[in-house]
Amino acid sequence: MHVHFIGVRAAQYSAACKVWGDPDFVHKWHDHRAYGDIDTDTDIVVIGTNATLHVSKWTWQDHAEN
Repeated sequence: MHVHFIGVRAAQYSAACKVWGDPDFVHKWHDHRAYGDIDTDTDIVVIGTNATLHVSKWTWQDHAEN
């Protein structure tokens, strides 16, 4: 299990760390690339106020298998 912060900034970061612990991954945007790192079955994803709930349609994983 890993903890991922998406769009969590400044004061939110310390508050999120108090609740969830230090993140294993920090993602600046809520995009498809983040899901190359996220195991949707076991990982915890914390979405901050600087991210949308919807995944951006403008990005894709650059490490996906074809």
